[in-house]
Amino acid sequence: MTYTHRLAGPDDLPRLESLIGTAIGELQKGFLNDDQIAASRAIMGLDTALISDGTYFVVEAEGRFAGCGGWSRRATLYGGDHSAGRDAALLDPATDPAKVRAMYTHPDFARRGVGRLILQLSEAAAAAEGFTTLELMATLSGEPLYRAAGFVPVEQVCDDGGGVPVPLVRMRKAIAAG
Repeated sequence: MTYTHRLAGPDDLPRLESLIGTAIGELQKGFLNDDQIAASRAIMGLDTALISDGTYFVVEAEGRFAGCGGWSRRATLYGGDHSAGRDAALLDPATDPAKVRAMYTHPDFARRGVGRLILQLSEAAAAAEGFTTLELMATLSGEPLYRAAGFVPVEQVCDDGGGVPVPLVRMRKAIAAG
């Protein structure tokens, strides 16, 4: 499969929201129960600041959105525009890890290299800005990809912001600054 990628723009929002909703609903089956999947919608999603900052990628295949995701130079670790507790403070590349954010793959393209491509793009962009560490908050369904890409768990948490505790794993990876 041949993928193309580009930075996401505001006009992509309807298609991104559809992809994200499908990914949350389908790819967490087998990892979370129905109540946890429903609660995930309240704590996950797209933070449009990523698009405004020019750090959010769309991966396409055959004219379809295969996946999306990116990185951030801001303090928020995860969550969408609707999530509580976002922090837009800029990070210091010398001391803070860049954040990998809002990674979603359409189920039709799962386990076909989309997530790895987004991670590679994000790592290269963060390294080019002088970051030496990446950090993310993994869902249980995403954790195997992140482990395979060199991320290590540093903390297990449960987020009950959606009314039901959803298990998550904070992970980090050292990278070489560009």
